[in-house]
Amino acid sequence: MTDFILNAQARTDLGKGASRRLRHSLSIPAVVYGGDKEAQSLTIVAKEIAKLFENEAAFSHVIELNVDGAKQNVVVKAMQRHPAKGFIMHADFVRVVAGQKLTAKVPVHFVGEEAPVKKGGEISHVVSEIEVSCEAKDLPEFIEVDLSKAEIGAIIHLSDLKAPKGVEFVALAHGDDKAVANVHAPRVAPEAEGAAE
Repeated sequence: MTDFILNAQARTDLGKGASRRLRHSLSIPAVVYGGDKEAQSLTIVAKEIAKLFENEAAFSHVIELNVDGAKQNVVVKAMQRHPAKGFIMHADFVRVVAGQKLTAKVPVHFVGEEAPVKKGGEISHVVSEIEVSCEAKDLPEFIEVDLSKAEIGAIIHLSDLKAPKGVEFVALAHGDDKAVANVHAPRVAPEAEGAAE
């Protein structure tokens, strides 16, 4: 198993101007909160955080955050990226407390897509991640969605997925059985219809 380690420095220079100066110096502002400690503003080297999150699994793993030599376990709560260039501009981390549930967004992996496609279906992925609630030790790397038995016209909902042991889908817990993917018949191009007439 890969160890996810991230180094950071405590930050006292706050505000928009300070954040802008940070980004110019190739670092990004971040914050860590939760547990029984105060929220703490941080500075992280942009290159280091970008390298960590090249691995998709880092989004759904406990990360060892090393702030000026003091280590704490955290998970990513939110991440702000540049709208056009995609680089990370800000990160929020939440502390992991043993025995306490946390919520995190976990990537979705779709498998078995060839089967409905061979039958002439087209697949639409409605979500790319699912918010889960669980203890840190149960946090899955991803949620697998098996489409191998999906028929044309099928809509796969959250309730159709098998949550890993100890994991709860947050939306489902709030009564929102959202669609995850659907298989539909190919849309006929308008010019093809016109030619048929």
